[in-house]
Amino acid sequence: MIDIDTSTPFGQRVRDRLENEIVVWLVTVDAAGTPQPSLVWFYWHEETMLIYSQPEKPKLRNIEHNSRVSVHFDSDGHGGNVVVLTGSAVIDSSIPPANEVPAYIAKYHDHILGIGMTGESFAQEYSVPIHFTPEKLRGH
Repeated sequence: MIDIDTSTPFGQRVRDRLENEIVVWLVTVDAAGTPQPSLVWFYWHEETMLIYSQPEKPKLRNIEHNSRVSVHFDSDGHGGNVVVLTGSAVIDSSIPPANEVPAYIAKYHDHILGIGMTGESFAQEYSVPIHFTPEKLRGH
């Protein structure tokens, strides 16, 4: 796990983005070694990230074959506010469904409704929990 130094402006920005941003890019690597970015919703909790996926998605196969991944936020459009986390991801069936994680549902409630779903239908559709543990942080 990483320790984010929130006494610095960069560390404060990182913590803010982890707690408030809606999407991140999860980058896995396919069998040929090609990076495969996927835009995902996430919940940051206790220095790790929880992501839910639909079954049978390429990112899941990629994680099963190579747990090394990166996660990054969009920049500010001018090359600033870059945050990249690298670490490992696992498909973790011990994690409850999304509708049983109150903080996840609270964060995405309006977005879930916006795609015509309920917490329960979202949990059924996005039924595969991914647990990301960052090991390194870089950016500016």
